Amino acid sequence: MSQYEYVDATPDNITELVKKAGDNHSWENRLEAVGELRKWRCQQSVDVITRLALRDKVFAVKEEAFRVAQAFGVKKGGKAIYLGRKEKPFKNQEITKVFQRVIREMKKDNLTVEEFKAKFSQVNPEMYDVMGYEKRGNFNEWIDNVIKSLPKK
Repeated sequence: MSQYEYVDATPDNITELVKKAGDNHSWENRLEAVGELRKWRCQQSVDVITRLALRDKVFAVKEEAFRVAQAFGVKKGGKAIYLGRKEKPFKNQEITKVFQRVIREMKKDNLTVEEFKAKFSQVNPEMYDVMGYEKRGNFNEWIDNVIKSLPKK
């Protein structure tokens, strides 16, 4: 089976795959769901693939979903969809607000990066997941730098 061959049918586990594709806490789950959904072209898989291709904040997920959407012949408004360029997933203001909220809710000075990460993942799991993907090996360093650059009270 080549990369984008598919069957015009609904998989038995479509509900599970749709749920997995909607998991904003794990880009890995979404990417895995795209990998499974690309094998099946049914209305639900086309809808999910299209949504991820147009809106996912993790570019790897968005790009793979876009490739599958192309193979499925997905159109929006009668025109083929396009990938576009990679954009920043969050504005600096959004990140600053979330970081300030985490710090405020922890009610503690001198948080360790691990303590911060634990609370960050609870306060905004989507941002935690997306930025974890974006920064990969430099995630802890990025968190530390953002905390140091926050506006002082």
